[in-house]
Amino acid sequence: MIRMDARELEEFLHREFPQMSERRYRVEEVRERFVRIRMPFDEMHLRPGGTISGPSLMSLADTAMWLAILAVIGPVPLAVTTNLSINFMRRPRPVDVIADARVLKLGKRLAVGDVALYSDGDTEMVAHATLTYSIPEQR
Repeated sequence: MIRMDARELEEFLHREFPQMSERRYRVEEVRERFVRIRMPFDEMHLRPGGTISGPSLMSLADTAMWLAILAVIGPVPLAVTTNLSINFMRRPRPVDVIADARVLKLGKRLAVGDVALYSDGDTEMVAHATLTYSIPEQR
């Protein structure tokens, strides 16, 4: 069951994290246990050599998984990352980056998922992340 749609997730993200508004992440698709978000290209994401930086990709993966979990459990701002592991697989081009986040396991207190990151227009992943989130007790 989906408890938050794309518009609600974007509004929640920008309300709870106004400092993220400069990144302008866009939620493009929400399905059961799946969210696709886009990080529009901006030179602030570049590192020397003209590629998207690792920290930008890690932030995108973390945000995508958080939103995928919230789409299922609803607006719980204090769901927090307990583990993030990322493999950088190929050089991302200086274009938008797409994140496909899947919730693989959702328990009462922990959620586990993965995120595939792609340069816009490419079919080969630029990075793959696995994440675990702690979900606070609902009162």
